[in-house]
Amino acid sequence: MSEAGIVAEPEEEDRKPLSDEARSAFAPVGGVDQATVPEDDHPSSEFTIPTGLTLPPTPEDTKESSAFTPPQTYTAKQAPPAFTPPGGVPIVRLTKEAPWQDRMRTMLRTPVAERPAPEPTQRHEDDAGPAVPRVLDLTLRIGELLLAGGEGAEDVEAAMFAVTHSYGLDRCEPNVTFTLIAISYQPSLVDDPVSASRTVRRRGTDYTRLQAVYQLVDDISSEEVDVSLEEAYRRLAEIRRNRHPYPGWALTAAGGLLAGAASVLVGGGLVVFVAAAVGAMLGDRLAWLCAGRGLPEFYQFVVAAMPPAAMGVAISLLDLPDVRASAVITGGLFALIPGRALVAGVQDGLTGYYITAAARLLEVGYLIVGIVCGVLMVLYLGVQLDAGLNPETSIHSTDRPVVQIVASMALSLAFAILLQQERSTVLLVTLNGGVAWVVFGALARAGDISPVAATAVAAGLVGLFGQLLSRYRFASALPYVTAAIGPLLPGSATYFGLLEIARNNLNPGLASLSKAAALALAIAIGVNLGGELSRLFLKAPRQSSPQGRRAAKRTRGF
Repeated sequence: MSEAGIVAEPEEEDRKPLSDEARSAFAPVGGVDQATVPEDDHPSSEFTIPTGLTLPPTPEDTKESSAFTPPQTYTAKQAPPAFTPPGGVPIVRLTKEAPWQDRMRTMLRTPVAERPAPEPTQRHEDDAGPAVPRVLDLTLRIGELLLAGGEGAEDVEAAMFAVTHSYGLDRCEPNVTFTLIAISYQPSLVDDPVSASRTVRRRGTDYTRLQAVYQLVDDISSEEVDVSLEEAYRRLAEIRRNRHPYPGWALTAAGGLLAGAASVLVGGGLVVFVAAAVGAMLGDRLAWLCAGRGLPEFYQFVVAAMPPAAMGVAISLLDLPDVRASAVITGGLFALIPGRALVAGVQDGLTGYYITAAARLLEVGYLIVGIVCGVLMVLYLGVQLDAGLNPETSIHSTDRPVVQIVASMALSLAFAILLQQERSTVLLVTLNGGVAWVVFGALARAGDISPVAATAVAAGLVGLFGQLLSRYRFASALPYVTAAIGPLLPGSATYFGLLEIARNNLNPGLASLSKAAALALAIAIGVNLGGELSRLFLKAPRQSSPQGRRAAKRTRGF
């Protein structure tokens, strides 16, 4: 046969039947008819529509829905009122006649989605809109000067809001901490945000510069004054270059006057006044010397606290008649207690800026520890020399109303000069300090009220008057408040506590220091409460009704 007709025989292994191991469990059984599988059949899932179920017809123009697409059963006329308040959604409205501080505080307390978009008060050179980087840079520079001058975090953010809104940037979020200022601007929901930050490297007390910055912010926020970006930069540069209003010798003399007036306030005479003034001026010059050598501020306070304490020990060793050494040391402590930083720290805590408040209060704690170290070293030496350092008097034990009122006003005057205030505000803050002492004396002596409660009421009145003056002058409240609380500072309680610790009487010493801390907190809380009451009940200039600040939402502790 030919090769084409040859048929290959199957091999012997292929003719053998398959074993059970070669068969699958799902193989069809022989002799059973299998159903024919349609070609278009596919494995179904649990979401497949069962056979026999029909869906309602879908319009041809229906697009793919998303999570924000309303359901088919929803109608605008029968919208469910589940998330709508009974009185409707409140609308935040800003009164143009209100001071810019109140309007911007309202913005701070309002969520971003609910903030109104005020019209820009400043025009731009072209129609392209504001130069975002320059506006943010100007805002950060203004915030830096305010924070470095001792202004509270809320007031710094309010000023930054005022600048950005005046130049047409509405979606801005400033963030202020103790040393860092940041701001973020988002043009729209689809654009990338623009962020900038600035670090405060150095802080100082110059309320004249602070007043000038507030005047610049007020002009920028006003519709009647045209301040371009170039003009704002020029004025800001002038504010930075301006010299302090008082020379160095005037500041040293003011420190001596403050210590002398404080010593008279707690029962000292002429000799005590001179000794306290000389000790404070020596301490001030030594502190300036340490600052010039680059020593930290902690050591500056240690050195500044030693000369007044040494003067008190020297007077005790001389054993002069009718001369109270305790009043000399108390006067020196009045000139060193950081009342400005304490008030600012407690104010930040009460307004919700807890990080900044903690940093400020920690700074106050370090400075007070420095004062304690300087005084304790000298007092310990005096105890070893058998100096007559006995706590023979209590806090504000003398009754000389006229002399004490004059001394309190002199103390406030000296404090205002040390804070570099404008000359136009010195007289007002001096009178405010005298009123504070009169209120304290009337409550503590005539009314027989606790010194802590009397201090809180007097400080609240200081804050009320200070906030009223700042609202009528469209300026910061610090120049009218900080120097006026000088007569209320707890210098005597601090001294007696340190003296008892130096005499190894820890329990009475700690009790006196605790009383000093309570007095300091009473001052800070009273000042803040007086300012808040003025915003709630007092009318602003050219305003028919009080304009309060929107309150923070209650959290009930969680």
